[in-house]
Amino acid sequence: MTLDKLQVGKSAVISKVGGEGALRMRLLDMGLIPRTAVTMVKIAPMGDPVEIRVRGYELTIRKEDAGYIEITESGETA
Repeated sequence: MTLDKLQVGKSAVISKVGGEGALRMRLLDMGLIPRTAVTMVKIAPMGDPVEIRVRGYELTIRKEDAGYIEITESGETA
């Protein structure tokens, strides 16, 4: 499952960060690295962007970029 599919209020753990080049580096620089817990805080009315809580701060990213981040929902086994 990818981060863009996570429902509001649900938590998950990042399992893999995809993308290439500058995009992947930007995601990693923002703290979106494997084995990091994330929570979906809100989704904009038109569905883009999404706001997540990661490492104690709120981060807003495009839904397209969230699609590059693979997650494992809490309680789900890989």
